[in-house]
Amino acid sequence: MIPAARTSAPGAEPLPLGTGHAPCHHGEILQGTFLDDAGRRCAGLVTLPMAGPGSSAEFHPRPGTPPDVLTVVPADRTKAAKAAALAVAQCAEEAGRPACGGELRLVGDLPVGLGMGSSTSDVIAAVRAVADTYGRRLAPATVARLAVRAELASDPLMLDGRPVLFAQREGRVLEVLGPALPPLVVVSCTLGGGAPVDTLSLPARPPAETDDADLRAFERLRTLLRRAVATGDAQLLGEVATASAHRGQRILGHPEFETLTAISRRAGAVGVQIAHSGAVAGVLFDPAAPGLHRRVRACLRALDAHGIPTTRIFTTLTTTKELLHGPAHRGGDRPAGPDTPRRTARLPAL
Repeated sequence: MIPAARTSAPGAEPLPLGTGHAPCHHGEILQGTFLDDAGRRCAGLVTLPMAGPGSSAEFHPRPGTPPDVLTVVPADRTKAAKAAALAVAQCAEEAGRPACGGELRLVGDLPVGLGMGSSTSDVIAAVRAVADTYGRRLAPATVARLAVRAELASDPLMLDGRPVLFAQREGRVLEVLGPALPPLVVVSCTLGGGAPVDTLSLPARPPAETDDADLRAFERLRTLLRRAVATGDAQLLGEVATASAHRGQRILGHPEFETLTAISRRAGAVGVQIAHSGAVAGVLFDPAAPGLHRRVRACLRALDAHGIPTTRIFTTLTTTKELLHGPAHRGGDRPAGPDTPRRTARLPAL
């Protein structure tokens, strides 16, 4: 870890080094327009959690310096820097301590542009590091509010994997779907050669302009996903994820989509999920189904035959271990240092 910095201006009380971490996700299971409790239409999503990769942050406070004097390493993590400044104001007020500037350092092993929440992971790690400096433990709703202010739209990574329908542009939970997703084995792959997707350039219809037929379709998928979580039904979850991925192709238009769904059917998977704002995708298997290893290996062979690179195999049940092939990260694929640009292609291949 980076050594703590405890410099302070004369007369200012020192503040300790703060650290924070945040996970990533593996794209969305469901994304669309939904109704909130007041009947208002709003954009929402349900992400697929994935343990392992993530972002870590260290906040080196400099008491006595203005709170807007804040540097970030690497310098291109501007959203995280904004989040840290917002968190300083929030936490200093709560703690009754002077707000101060400092240096934010980030390390991580997430590629950008794949739809895995890399920027949100940076942002939440930064907020948690500042909160740690001030001895605060911010509520998830507060972290979500700061994250949305910093990056306009945020993934629900501050909820640490709980399955929720989350309004990403408002930073609030529309519905808690249950304590955990049904167990799944996920064969992760990248579409479009792993090229990053510029999410800001994607066409987006405001929720208020969603037509009634689409709204009914999204609400039906929401109901089915709620049932899948309540009953632990991996097959039903796969159907929801596939339907959502199919609707997402109106915008993303991945040329490999039909191939991916055909491979899923032939391998006996329950469905596919695709990041609605990136290139990462997953073939979903029920771990309780007979012949799991045979099915997964058939899937891997088919993906390879069609030139779709696989990246890792993970499970929502045993989230700390990789399956079949061991860890996805090998010797040459170590997490980047603070001065290393974030990768823009894909996760390390198996």
